[in-house]
Amino acid sequence: MPARALFVGGTSSNAGKSWMTTAICAWLRGRGVRVAPFKAQTMSNHSYPCRAGGEIGRAQVAQAEACGLEPEPAMNPILLKPNGNGTSQVVLHGRPWRTLAPRDYYAAYDFLAGEVQRAYDDLARRVDVVVLEGAGSVSELNLRPYDLVNLGLVTRIGAPWVLVADIERGGVFGAIAGTVALLTHEERRLFRGFLVNKFRGDRTLFDGGRQILEQQTGAPCLGVFPYAEDLRVDAEDSLAVDRLARRPAPAGASIAIVQLPRLSNATDVRLLDWAEWIAARPADARRFDVVILPGTKDTLGDLAWLKAQGLDTWVRAQHAAGATIVGVCGGYQMLGETIADPLAVESRGGQADGLGLLPVATTLADTKVTRAIRATTAGGVRFPAYEIHMGVTTLRTPLPPFARLADGSADGARGDRVIGTYLHGALEDAAVCEEILGVPVSPAAAKAAEHAALAGWFGTYAERPEHWLL
Repeated sequence: MPARALFVGGTSSNAGKSWMTTAICAWLRGRGVRVAPFKAQTMSNHSYPCRAGGEIGRAQVAQAEACGLEPEPAMNPILLKPNGNGTSQVVLHGRPWRTLAPRDYYAAYDFLAGEVQRAYDDLARRVDVVVLEGAGSVSELNLRPYDLVNLGLVTRIGAPWVLVADIERGGVFGAIAGTVALLTHEERRLFRGFLVNKFRGDRTLFDGGRQILEQQTGAPCLGVFPYAEDLRVDAEDSLAVDRLARRPAPAGASIAIVQLPRLSNATDVRLLDWAEWIAARPADARRFDVVILPGTKDTLGDLAWLKAQGLDTWVRAQHAAGATIVGVCGGYQMLGETIADPLAVESRGGQADGLGLLPVATTLADTKVTRAIRATTAGGVRFPAYEIHMGVTTLRTPLPPFARLADGSADGARGDRVIGTYLHGALEDAAVCEEILGVPVSPAAAKAAEHAALAGWFGTYAERPEHWLL
């Protein structure tokens, strides 16, 4: 018997769909329900390799963990990874398929819709409930003929659905009432109600507002959810990354993170909640103890941006003044002497000089490395990590590696106050951060505790969820 379904749609991007889907998954699992997440199409450079092979969006990984399941490509059959030149790498069932511009992608709609249905049917045969997440706004009328992920999917599989709106960004009345007014008859028939997310302060102050919305839409408010300051869910994309410093920098460990335009896997730096994000060369003469160049989907493109902003000379100046420079994946490639893309596997192709802080050279290849591994640092810290890259980096001068992998092979390089690594997730380990920074770093909350807190948050503020979930 196929699973029951619930679709979580939004009035906009970053309304809280991923957050709410993860919370619902955790809440259902706590009630003994076999539940799985599903997002037909994700556009994000934040991804993760499944242990059985293939990569999916990082948010779906978090949702799978909330369900107590191993992440798999069936949970996210299409992952679009923007290249920065108007094209995206299309990852289908976890593997690179094609690089397409939007019109070419829409032209493949019939084929891709069949692949989405195949993945959904496979997943639905193995669980009791599938919680589906939409993308962006469900009211993109111009995209309805090509809708793989929102209400087109809802109507194809006959799934009941709820609408999430972010009250913090303003315009919540127009967002909810306007969305409902644009629904077709079939979409309206499957609609169960709306949820107001990210409310700050006294929720009773919105009692009149919810009554107005219920009258305007003819649908019930299923909950007004407070802004959950202390709960964490892995960000789906760069829009959801929290870039606000949450506390003062520890002595001797001030950190700058370069905010690359095609930033990928920003979860790498989530423990460093005192860091300052740098998007342009600072006008002052501040000195940092550590500067981090994170991952990117377009190394050459973001390297060109770095140089246009004057941040290449700024990073070198920080290093000359005593800072340690850390590059992860694409950031590691930028620290080297040259980067070549002879096959134009990213947006630009060609070749460029790197920052010259490590004696390494990188050549981008059309074979993608995606794997979850375990590694050990030079200081003896063992940690889980993962690789997602299309580059091969070679040392021109022998240097100690950043870490040794479980198979004995070397990763990355350590120079004079310069560290480069391909290992995403290394800085998500508190002990690795402490080895690099020399100061105590608080570890992330255990996954089980995070899921329990999310489930409690949802169960407290959702109204009669057993009637629309079970």
